[in-house]
Amino acid sequence: MSSKMKFSYYPGCSSQGSAKHLDESLRAIAPKIGIELEELDDWNCCGASVGHIGGGSLPNTALTGRNLAKAQQQGKQDVVTGCAACYLNTHAGNEKIKSDVKLRRQVNDALSAADLSYDDDLQVRHMCEVIVNDVGMDKIREQVTNPLTGLKVAGYVGCQTVRPFSSTDGGGNYDTYEDPDFLNDFTEACGAEAVDFNLKTSCCGGSVAVMSPDRTLHLIRDILQAAEDAEADVITTPCPLCQTNVEMYQDAINKKFGTKFNIPVIFYSQLMAVAFGMDPDKDAALKRNTIRARKLEKLAKK
Repeated sequence: MSSKMKFSYYPGCSSQGSAKHLDESLRAIAPKIGIELEELDDWNCCGASVGHIGGGSLPNTALTGRNLAKAQQQGKQDVVTGCAACYLNTHAGNEKIKSDVKLRRQVNDALSAADLSYDDDLQVRHMCEVIVNDVGMDKIREQVTNPLTGLKVAGYVGCQTVRPFSSTDGGGNYDTYEDPDFLNDFTEACGAEAVDFNLKTSCCGGSVAVMSPDRTLHLIRDILQAAEDAEADVITTPCPLCQTNVEMYQDAINKKFGTKFNIPVIFYSQLMAVAFGMDPDKDAALKRNTIRARKLEKLAKK
């Protein structure tokens, strides 16, 4: 790639708190792999957190419409996000608005209160799909100056990132729903070992884990047990909610089930930042992980 690919970047609400390490590491690695991210001006929640409270589907879609209207003001470039929930809501909302003339009119009626409208046909994409389809593994390997030799990684995709769009034209056809390989490809491009991990698309409980963790601890336990059985040093994921749930409930799981889990859960972009020889705290944001990835930290270039 001779020039950078420019995208309108939608960070999403989790980038301001629980997933700051995803946001910071994505921003760090993007220029290395030929991506320029222009953050959406004055973006709002995609609706994953607040859009299902009531009032039907229009409020949720209007939230997406506002972000797309802001993106439209920034140009014709594709919109990209690193958050699974943001991608699901924004991509789905965009497709509905583009295909339903009546819905588009209703959304624009709502947006008119803020002197906004969405009249374009922008494409909403997930960062992992962009890396697979537009960047490619060769470009990742070219940037690796600090191969993560000896690090065993369990690639936990979760159930949102590849469902329901990854095998569709609109989703970029970048992997399968049932047995996606892209995280393993990222891991191996970074010089680490991708272990055989048979729960890569299992659900961690999602938002139910936040509200009623007792109902989902067994789901997370199974994910952790599979990673431990595979002798993984770390679990890597693209999903902010998966990362939070699988990391922060380990103490509760150990107490309830008598286990002794203490497995770091990191984002793929953190792995890449370390493999690219970047600063482990400033760029890879490893200091933000609750369970520190000590082996990865030891491999990092200070």
